[in-house]
Amino acid sequence: MNVRVRLDITGVVQGVGFRPAVARIAAEFALGGFVYNDAGSVHCELEGPAVAVEAAIAALRHRPPPMARIDTLRSRRLEPNGDNIFEIIASRDGDDSRTLVPPDIAVCQDCLREMRDPADRRYGHPFITCTNCGPRYTVITDLPYDRPATTMAGFPMCAACATEYHDPLDRRYHAQTIACPDCGPRLSWRPGAGPAETDDPIGAAAAALRAGLVVAVKGIGGFHLACRADDATVVAELRRRKTRPAKPFALMVADLAAAAEIVVVDSAVAAALTSPAAPIVLAPRRRGPVADEVAPGLRDLGVMLAYSPVHHQLFDRLGPLPLVLTSANQGGSPIVFRDDDLSWIDGLADAVLSHDRPIHVPCEDSVLTIDDQGDQLPLRRSRGYAPLPVTVPGPRTDAVILATGET
Repeated sequence: MNVRVRLDITGVVQGVGFRPAVARIAAEFALGGFVYNDAGSVHCELEGPAVAVEAAIAALRHRPPPMARIDTLRSRRLEPNGDNIFEIIASRDGDDSRTLVPPDIAVCQDCLREMRDPADRRYGHPFITCTNCGPRYTVITDLPYDRPATTMAGFPMCAACATEYHDPLDRRYHAQTIACPDCGPRLSWRPGAGPAETDDPIGAAAAALRAGLVVAVKGIGGFHLACRADDATVVAELRRRKTRPAKPFALMVADLAAAAEIVVVDSAVAAALTSPAAPIVLAPRRRGPVADEVAPGLRDLGVMLAYSPVHHQLFDRLGPLPLVLTSANQGGSPIVFRDDDLSWIDGLADAVLSHDRPIHVPCEDSVLTIDDQGDQLPLRRSRGYAPLPVTVPGPRTDAVILATGET
């Protein structure tokens, strides 16, 4: 005998491929029904044999998408109505509650393999992403989370992307940031002098960095200033331009092996560096190719791994060369994230590697350190973690807790 169950699910359940995951699980257990978003939750109804429905609910609890986090899953029995087809239906408005917006996370290994495969149609695509990785917080403009409510709204899907988007077996099923070289955002290169047009913005940026220039790079949450970290003169010049005489700069490297050349990478540091959040991690420095001017007088260096497709493409050209990567602003000012705000660039950066996907919410890189027990201690909680809430341990209390951000 068939049963029908209604599920109401809250947590990090939008922008993470949750509805496609529900659809795949429903198909796995041959169930009918539907799933949809509203502004606060994911709702679904599952119909089929009782054993299959219970197995599907257990699968949802134990096999959610990689970026998802289930806070509550409430279920109730309904009368069966004979559904034997499962559908993802349109999102609905009208719910006053708000869901948790997921953070931006590092590009996944599946996307990187495709980006570097000459036989793949997304070969070399600097905005490759799927339901398991990429920008979320910085591109979402409203909820429920659908493509029109993101900064990808201005990039209509081509036929090939639309086919993947509607295929329940595809990793990009209902991936709202889906794109390819035919329909996605594009990079641009603007040098300080000379023609702005080039067929190879990544190559131009890599050549400029190798030559000792300061390049502004538009990333996931804003612009960074980049320069080679092994040249004391270049780093000193960046300090002069940013009016930042002593505060340490963060470093970006290609991968874990490159990080191990410049800092001590134990298991705890490795786990933090390679996590989906891809934060800056403070670790003891080695006698590697990093100029002392990067972190004057300090024992530790702040290092992060390349986390966006653009970063990986740059390091594919640069190899193990470490880069200074610091927010694009004058000392004490907020990070620049709009192309229209690039009036500051003259005298600060020598060139700009940009793109035409708007950033809706600026977001700095997160910074953490590792304590003596190997636990992670956040020093700046931002990209990869924000805007998820912090759970405070202990009993519930009526006490007022004030949380403040960085000025």
